[in-house]
Amino acid sequence: MSGILRAGEGIAGRYLACSPDTVSWGTLPGPGAAPVLTVGSGEVVTFDTVSQEGLMEDQGRDPAAYFAGFGVPREAVLDEAVALAASDLRRERPAQAGPHVVLGPVRVLGAEPGDWLRVDFLDLRPRVPYGVISSRHGRGCLPDRLPDSPVFSRFCSLNGAYATFEHRGGRASIELRPFLGLCGVTPAEPGGPLSTIPPGPFGGNIDLRELVAGSSLYLPVQIPGAGFFLGDPHFAQGNGEIALTALEGSLRVTLRVSVIKPPGPLDHAAGPFAETADHWVVLGLHEDLDEAMRRCAWNAVRFLSRRTGMTENEAYLYLSAAGDFSVTQVVDLVKGVHCRIRKRDVQQERAPAVHPGLD
Repeated sequence: MSGILRAGEGIAGRYLACSPDTVSWGTLPGPGAAPVLTVGSGEVVTFDTVSQEGLMEDQGRDPAAYFAGFGVPREAVLDEAVALAASDLRRERPAQAGPHVVLGPVRVLGAEPGDWLRVDFLDLRPRVPYGVISSRHGRGCLPDRLPDSPVFSRFCSLNGAYATFEHRGGRASIELRPFLGLCGVTPAEPGGPLSTIPPGPFGGNIDLRELVAGSSLYLPVQIPGAGFFLGDPHFAQGNGEIALTALEGSLRVTLRVSVIKPPGPLDHAAGPFAETADHWVVLGLHEDLDEAMRRCAWNAVRFLSRRTGMTENEAYLYLSAAGDFSVTQVVDLVKGVHCRIRKRDVQQERAPAVHPGLD
């Protein structure tokens, strides 16, 4: 089986791989976690991430055996996946831990609370030519109806720009759009480790499918050094992520992290937001989907008003006609809604102080 990107193979420059010493499994880094890498603002780093699929307890916690059941030879299973599954990391997890393998934290020199961390996604590519979609243990949005077994999964093979989804009636295709489901800065909350499942003001498991190569994510720094982390690599995902997972699979991710200092350049944002070539993407998060929608709407109104000079009343009306609101995901305990605002359509009446990357 071809198309395997092994750890560190062919990489020049700053680099971080998954190992028992560089990851946490199911929990986010806390304020006291020691950094596994230190980088300067503006540095480019490549990360070899590992998907949790094939490593989980209900899959036998033996990725070589699990994927062999789908005809994948041992040499096509990542060595890091085998090493993590055999480690003690999962056995030491707290009861509330999530499933995700989290790489980090990465200390970014000069980052302080009150700053923003800009993450530019430069390249994301599959490390293996296969992935898994699954629904587990009543965690999708139709737990009273589907699936009709505790775990229902589908193995998918990659073929160029698509994955093949085999079903009872034949085959369907899934267009690949690689992105990280989980990306954030270390939360400042004291106490025990936080589960990877719910996202928050620090980012985390936001599952925003817009974060493909060429996009940027802006995160409000919570602790000195930012404590950047990433994980939950996806090959593709639909808005909503209704069954529980995306098309999950390990990715090689190259990105740039930059510190943006106050005052002012991002004061039009209330929390994490994203930028693509064509859109600003504003988020709303809450356990209740209606409240997530209201928060997204208010965040989008405030963002657009401060960004363009519209009054809040004007921004409210404009977004009703031109904003594109979508459900990000409904399966991460804290649900998400995002609004896409097309940049070219907004004629600015004044020139706000904005980081050049937002122009």
